[in-house]
Amino acid sequence: MAELRHDKWAGTTYGNGWMHRWLIRFLKAADVRLLYAFVFMFVIPPTMIVNSKARNAIYGFYRKGMNFGKARAVWMTYKNHCAFSQVVIDRFAMYAGKKFRIKVEGYDLFKGLCEDPEGFIQLSSHIGNYEIAGYSLPTEEKRFNALVFGGEKESVMTNRNRLFKGNNIRMISMQPDMSHLFEINKVLADGEILSMPADRIFGSQKNFRIPFLGSDAKFPQGPFLLAAVRDVPMLFVSVMKTGAKEYTAKVRRIGKNADKSGKQRAEELAREYVAMLEESVNEHPAQWYNYFDFWRD
Repeated sequence: MAELRHDKWAGTTYGNGWMHRWLIRFLKAADVRLLYAFVFMFVIPPTMIVNSKARNAIYGFYRKGMNFGKARAVWMTYKNHCAFSQVVIDRFAMYAGKKFRIKVEGYDLFKGLCEDPEGFIQLSSHIGNYEIAGYSLPTEEKRFNALVFGGEKESVMTNRNRLFKGNNIRMISMQPDMSHLFEINKVLADGEILSMPADRIFGSQKNFRIPFLGSDAKFPQGPFLLAAVRDVPMLFVSVMKTGAKEYTAKVRRIGKNADKSGKQRAEELAREYVAMLEESVNEHPAQWYNYFDFWRD
């Protein structure tokens, strides 16, 4: 069976199972800030030198997408690598039992849809640390189904399953044969929550070209067509790091007033999502984690 992957990004957490277990044991005893400092000083600089592809991609993002000058783009490239290292460390800190404060804006929108009998779609993106919200926001009324990359490391998937289990959350792995589509349809038919990313194209190459930070970029049609065809509500949730041990989650409704259907309706939903994504990136430019040329055809 062919491996499922983004054509410019492998999609797996760095390291092997032994390294992940060692990191979890270390974080059970240590403050995450100690590891932040070590990584910032001794890991990030050589990583940026060796991994030129990711470095150049994110530098290009700050030059082209954010219109930063050369000096500022270099500094932001370093800050971005540091911020991403914090995201990875924080995930393993959660696996080790550490807690983070999460402030939620717009929780009533999420709660209201949870209390409604119909299912809904919750969109994420590769900014901030969306995964960490799943460990802190239990959903008692509805089961939460997260669509995740099917090629992730076994040690990461095992820890995710362990923590998600107590929060009424399960994972649906994206598969090369697209069999996950049957699970997706069943989730919505059963009135549950479907969570999926909407800023990268996997599997099907069907996309909408939408202006994003000054230039047209490709966004997958699938999530928005699914919402339009099944006529289910849609949320966009971003979870941004706002302190050493603090995150702020923002919940926003997509498509409140749209009255069209089919592909036209789907494109309107996609444009609303992209506008919200652009707003989040402008507010937190260091927390954008797409390490490839986002605008390239």
